Amino acid sequence: MIGKVIVAGLLVLASANPGGGSGEGAPDAKGFQQGKNGGTVGVILKDSQIIVTGTGLSGKSDGYRVKRPCWYEPGKNAADMLKEQQKSKPEWIPETEWRRHLDSLKQFEEKVGQEGRWWTRGYNAADPNALSCLAGLEPYVFVPPNTTPPSGITVAELADIARAALTVPEPKIKLNPDVKSYVNLPTWVWLDDPGQTTRSVTATLPGVMSATVTATLGDLDIDSGTTSDRADVRKKCGPGGKPYAKGAAFTCGVSYLRASVDQPRDVYTMTVTSVWNVAVNVAGVAYDPVRASATRDVAVGEVQSIVKGDN
Repeated sequence: MIGKVIVAGLLVLASANPGGGSGEGAPDAKGFQQGKNGGTVGVILKDSQIIVTGTGLSGKSDGYRVKRPCWYEPGKNAADMLKEQQKSKPEWIPETEWRRHLDSLKQFEEKVGQEGRWWTRGYNAADPNALSCLAGLEPYVFVPPNTTPPSGITVAELADIARAALTVPEPKIKLNPDVKSYVNLPTWVWLDDPGQTTRSVTATLPGVMSATVTATLGDLDIDSGTTSDRADVRKKCGPGGKPYAKGAAFTCGVSYLRASVDQPRDVYTMTVTSVWNVAVNVAGVAYDPVRASATRDVAVGEVQSIVKGDN
């Protein structure tokens, strides 16, 4: 059974068929995203049993790409593999190709009764190097129990697949004052309804192993859109920033020191970045934080004071 979900530009296909792997009927799984520079990134799993699930599958991709584009996955035992390969000839296959296929069955027949499994190829079709990677792998390799062949998928690579499918929401910025600020007046910054502050994605090879990456919302990073002599930036924001509160200490936002009248379009362009720290449940694997940014135009005026002389 294959389930399909489309959310915010992310397509995920998950198969509940653990007997797939390679050949007819093999499931595909996708964690498909658009990169920040317009290029296609993420994962499109072909001939793979891997299932991608989690709460972090809809949001903004940071363009992370899986490191290795092809691998072996554990498949069927010798008897089941032989049975699968002995299916009747499809009409579209030429007779010469079918005879070549029947000759290839000898490799499966020789392993019947032996302990172990046939490992088959899976690959990331989103990677332009996937086909050249596949060319270096045999279609099938028989592996004894409790053994991983060269190029066999590892739990660290499962974590990499989960990381490539992980997304975070684009920040929705709130400011106070909102429409226009003034020189030396603090402009408070926080996120409007940040939603879930923890998001996770799990990549699972059913019955074998799984890996989970979890992103947790941390501090906001604020770029005032100008130089330090024109803006005082406060970055003690904590998760989600600091909503304006009368009498509270100003720790997250910008005090502009000069008016924006000499700037392009008469505004400063503030950039607010939500920083998500990433944890993974696989020893020896670590990832940099995921960063998602949004901008706001900030018009800054200057209060004019009038001094009257004595009559």
